[in-house]
Amino acid sequence: MTKSIPSVSVTYAQNGASTTSNELGMRAMQERAYERRGEQYLLIKSPPASGKSRALMFIALDKLHNQGLKQAIVVVPEKSIGSSFNNEPLSDYGFDYDWTVEPQWNLCDVPGGDDGKVGAVGKFLESGDRTLICTHATFRFAVDKYGIEVFDDRLIAVDEFHHVSANPENKLGAHLGQLIARDRVHVVAMTGSYFRGDAEAVLSPEDESKFDTVTYTYYEQLNGYEHLKTLNIGYFFYTGSYADDILAVLNPTEKTILHIPNVNARESTGDKHKEVDHIIDALGTWQETDAVTGFHLVKTPAGKVIKIADLVEDDPTKRERVSAALKDAKQKNNRDHVDLIIALGMAKEGFDWIWCEHALTVGYRASLTEIVQIIGRATRDAKGKTHARFTNLIAEPDASEGAVTEAINDTLKAIAASLLMEQVLAPRFNFTPKTPTTTAEPGFEYGEGGYDPEKTNVGFNEDSGQFQIEIKGLAEPKTKEAERICQEDLNEVITAFVQDKPVVERGLFDEELVPEELTVMRMGKIIKDRYPELEEGDVEAVRQRAVAAMNLTQQAKKAVLDDEENEPSANTALIDGVRKFAMDVRDLDIDLIDSINPFGEAYNILAKSMNEESLRQVASVISAKRSPITPDDAKVWAKRAVRFKAENGRVPSMTAADPYEKLMAEGATAFMKFRKEGKYE
Repeated sequence: MTKSIPSVSVTYAQNGASTTSNELGMRAMQERAYERRGEQYLLIKSPPASGKSRALMFIALDKLHNQGLKQAIVVVPEKSIGSSFNNEPLSDYGFDYDWTVEPQWNLCDVPGGDDGKVGAVGKFLESGDRTLICTHATFRFAVDKYGIEVFDDRLIAVDEFHHVSANPENKLGAHLGQLIARDRVHVVAMTGSYFRGDAEAVLSPEDESKFDTVTYTYYEQLNGYEHLKTLNIGYFFYTGSYADDILAVLNPTEKTILHIPNVNARESTGDKHKEVDHIIDALGTWQETDAVTGFHLVKTPAGKVIKIADLVEDDPTKRERVSAALKDAKQKNNRDHVDLIIALGMAKEGFDWIWCEHALTVGYRASLTEIVQIIGRATRDAKGKTHARFTNLIAEPDASEGAVTEAINDTLKAIAASLLMEQVLAPRFNFTPKTPTTTAEPGFEYGEGGYDPEKTNVGFNEDSGQFQIEIKGLAEPKTKEAERICQEDLNEVITAFVQDKPVVERGLFDEELVPEELTVMRMGKIIKDRYPELEEGDVEAVRQRAVAAMNLTQQAKKAVLDDEENEPSANTALIDGVRKFAMDVRDLDIDLIDSINPFGEAYNILAKSMNEESLRQVASVISAKRSPITPDDAKVWAKRAVRFKAENGRVPSMTAADPYEKLMAEGATAFMKFRKEGKYE
């Protein structure tokens, strides 16, 4: 198996801030969310394990006791997640009220199908009780049966909000749209990944603009942990059967959740049970099955007996026993309860095992959202747990296969997940246009020598985990919605960009690529499609910031790797890298940032970990797929050409040495041709 090369490695300060409670028993994220408790529509974007469930309890109780709402309905994607909203004696920690749910209204625990549970929702709405918990499905059926008016003056709290979609086919999204249009409910939406694996928008732009957003970043969460210090994320390749080579990445001394591939995946052997048996054989000698937990006891060659929970088992009696043992609240703080969990479709969203040090996934999963959820299983803070990692194990495409381009799709998706996680894990970027009047921001530290009014500066505020970065030529957003997108949605824009298959293919494998084809053209088009109401100037302001955020993260990583003499201190590596890149160029300006291929560093990692012949073959296939200039593209290039003429006193030349100038000239020529052909109204 190829040597493991992490594509993302982040180290944090362990300052304990995110796990410390205030006098009301609220941790940092919960306190931030509670400050916005008066908002009618609230969106909480916060990582796994940051305490979203309890944040909702605080907000819901205030809405019920102080804001005049009748009832709170908590909606979760699956029954197992309902336990996150069990009774909590919050007054024991300083809050005014306790969170209580009567047993008959926790519909995630009530036996029976959705029909009976929909009836229970109706009874609850007529009762004097205040809180109900049900699944997304039960809520959808209840809205179908009773209409939306019956939910007036109530709080609807939607957990794992990324399950909602603006697509009319998505029933939960459609119902939510109707409730928001009627404007008689309060909504609290919670998610650790505010994007969908299918690249659909979660909410329509007009609905989204009504939400007040509370963002608590992964950086704040992990930096504020007490124990976990480093997080590594990587995609690695193997040949043959993954089960033969599994021990190259599966360390039996690490607490691990292993997700084996779906039976239809390229990586699957087609027999999931044999794969589990093979993995157990590779780890050591099977001893027995524990009568109480159903865990397999396996003796490793080192003489240690490890406990393995098999959630792939089809026998419902056996699987339920194992599942119940994993959920046993008495064992939550027992590190030795289990060592390895083998799963296929389970142990992902909402699964809570604080001791997990390694999330190992074989084959690409259904979506980026799923990958983010799986990574979240390993990012819990626990005593003695200093390191965590996520590994995506992928079958290397065979260069001799005819379908080599199809085989590379998994690789492209894994790289996209890696790039996205790198962005998600980084501190927050705030960008400012550099002008003669720009000054230092209070609370930000500007590195050796401090703030320089003659240059573009990079400031960092360690307490808030935010960068302040000055860029020449940066367009300012003109509307409130564009400001909101620049503040809150850059990662969602970058997600759509890295989910765009042609973008990743060209960025990684097209040797003749002019970076602006991606950074200007594709990114601009993605933003226009995602936010169709935005004016052109606002599209440009969002585009520039999304490209800058992605490219600065990538260049920071490169700067750190290249700088062997001056080794940065571990937990400031990314910060030092951004500063180093900013100092190595004369000034940060938007044209420079647009001229960098955002996938350059990802390719360098890929080249180290993938077979050279496969790499070459894929590159030749992708390069042959270049598409001609479309009328829409030509219009954008023509506008760029006009700007070029204004700045340089001449039109761009078809024979220019600069490929970007050449591209503008080709685009402007195509625009004239399309206009002559009547392609524009």
